[in-house]
Amino acid sequence: MESPFKGDILKGKVGLLTGGGSGIGFEIAAQLGKHGASIAIMGRRKHVLDSAVSALQSLGIHAIAIEGDVRKREDAAQAIDTTIKQFGRLDILVNAAAGNFLVPSEDLSPNGFRTVIDIDAVGTFTMCHEALKYLKKGGIIINISATLHYTASWYQIHVSAAKAAVDSLTRSLALEWGTDYGIRVNGIAPGPIDDTTGITKLLPEEVRRKKQEESALYRMGKKWDIAMAALYLASDAGNYVNGTTLVVDGGIWLTSPRYLAKEAVRRLSKVVEKRSRDSPVGVPKSKL
Repeated sequence: MESPFKGDILKGKVGLLTGGGSGIGFEIAAQLGKHGASIAIMGRRKHVLDSAVSALQSLGIHAIAIEGDVRKREDAAQAIDTTIKQFGRLDILVNAAAGNFLVPSEDLSPNGFRTVIDIDAVGTFTMCHEALKYLKKGGIIINISATLHYTASWYQIHVSAAKAAVDSLTRSLALEWGTDYGIRVNGIAPGPIDDTTGITKLLPEEVRRKKQEESALYRMGKKWDIAMAALYLASDAGNYVNGTTLVVDGGIWLTSPRYLAKEAVRRLSKVVEKRSRDSPVGVPKSKL
């Protein structure tokens, strides 16, 4: 799909993305690069990073790969330093590294819970903390979150807790660092995005079909949709947006099962209204 943004809106900018070697992270990296930014991607799997950088470079994007784990402070510091050495600056930090898997809460070990918290929440804070000194002149941070914790989600207690923490980090850093340094800190909460590891692991085809049958609102998003949201937040178009998490899910998180058909509601409504007028409930009765 064609971008609605001008091709040079990020010209001269430098972006560092964790989890940028695949999925949503890679698409954000590609779109930031296509719009003028130089790109550094960080991840744990060298072969994935190498493939991603080759793909970015084939698009004419200045891109480098940095192997590292966001859970390790030394790796975070090295990723920042390498980006500065290569490009001379850092303008945009995108925290897209994440861990997820389906598991009933009674089967989830404390270590498994801690691992996801460490990647999503602690990793996000660590990257922000290490990048701060280079972002102090009006940099931008974008944290990839989710909508799982807005209500409650089956078999994802670890991710729900982690993403709730990420959203809290987003707001707190937006307040502190926005006030002190002019840094804008925002989040993006994607819905179900097609052709991603998250979908193949968390939403089997059978479940997706059932959800689509239940609601016309339910449709799969594209990685492009999330990348466009990131581009908006990273550009001057989003210069007055700070401390918010932008939900990009087509309204799916708002859906709930319909327990009465529309026509049944119309019929029942008339009956209930008449009953209420004829025999009001809760009206005090005199004992005199």
